[in-house]
Amino acid sequence: MHPIRKNARVLTASLTGTAVEFYDFYVFATATALVFGGLFFPQSSPEAQGLQAFMVFGLAFIARPIGAIAFGHFGDRVGRKATLVASLLLMGGSTLLVAFLPGYASAGFLAPLLLCLLRFGQGFGLGGEWGGAALLAVENAPKGWEARFGAAPQLGAPLGFLAANGLFLLLGMSLSEADFLTWGWRVPFLASVVLVGIGLWVRLNLSETPAFREALRHSAPPAVPLGTLLRHHWGAVLAGSAGVVACFALFYLSTAFALDLATKKLGWPREQFLMLQLGANTFLALGIVLAAWWADRIGARRVLLIGAAATVLVGLVFAAGLQSGSGLAVFATLATALFTMGFVYGPLGGWLTSLYPVGVRYTGVSVAFNVGGILGGAVTPLLAKQMSNMGYGGSIGLLLVAAGALTVVGVSLARPAHEA
Repeated sequence: MHPIRKNARVLTASLTGTAVEFYDFYVFATATALVFGGLFFPQSSPEAQGLQAFMVFGLAFIARPIGAIAFGHFGDRVGRKATLVASLLLMGGSTLLVAFLPGYASAGFLAPLLLCLLRFGQGFGLGGEWGGAALLAVENAPKGWEARFGAAPQLGAPLGFLAANGLFLLLGMSLSEADFLTWGWRVPFLASVVLVGIGLWVRLNLSETPAFREALRHSAPPAVPLGTLLRHHWGAVLAGSAGVVACFALFYLSTAFALDLATKKLGWPREQFLMLQLGANTFLALGIVLAAWWADRIGARRVLLIGAAATVLVGLVFAAGLQSGSGLAVFATLATALFTMGFVYGPLGGWLTSLYPVGVRYTGVSVAFNVGGILGGAVTPLLAKQMSNMGYGGSIGLLLVAAGALTVVGVSLARPAHEA
């Protein structure tokens, strides 16, 4: 039987979880760009509203490494399956509750406080999601299929983005501006319960991964996986964290930040720009598939280095393309950036899992992925927003140059666990 057919349930479980992850995260990102500033921080200036909203958005990236440590501990000691179910429940529950939040006008300071709390809960749950989904796929992969199996969680990104972006687009086209700002933005958060339900149904019917079962036969899991990881594999944590920065920076500058800039400073109609992003999203999926296929032939490390070098090149033209005023140029810029993201994201599952032994792998992969996410996913769009507010919008591409260079360094220095 073909390896993909034989492991269809495992791959579906990996893909579904990260589809929920990116749906939840991008629903929040879109609402951050379009709604949250005025709804939760109305007493500030428009520029300050945007910065405060992006600061709340970035809070999840602070929570993610904490969640990575917590879920990684149980993932390495109890198993991948149970930990993935718990992370999905926390992540989905936090997202759903955002739909019921009051605004500042009716709840005062309590409104942004609750938003921060739920964003932290969302990030905490997400901290254990991607790493576990990647392990679920890679630890079930036959020899020579590690990168392609490891790309299953990554394909959840364009699917989640498609669902989130598409739903916001439909709501924007069918509702008045007043209805959209009053209650329409809440619908995507409510709809997250459907994806979470599908993800839980698939995951509850899985068995533990062969690699984890085999490791338990030889020795008991470490009492404190994080301690073992930092004592013996701290270099792999640093290199792995640097290696994921470019993918986060490309995604959030091309999506949340670009939407904010286009609709608030460049005069783009919201629905028109959402359509451009929706079309560009297909290039992300294409990049992931091509990169994963290529990584199984020439090695994930080499493909990641090519993608990181391409990120530097994209950074040199990103600001000019985004601010060109031409729909074709903007689409080409977004499509190129997201296609490039496929090459620094598609092989990550296979590459990161190779850096850590099975006993600390859940913790290692999760911590590295989410620490890198702070730099790429929280700091980068926040700096871009601040640069734009200060009149340096033409230089935002330098952030991608820096992210690509950092990923080149991380991937170059990293070595598989058996070589460490």
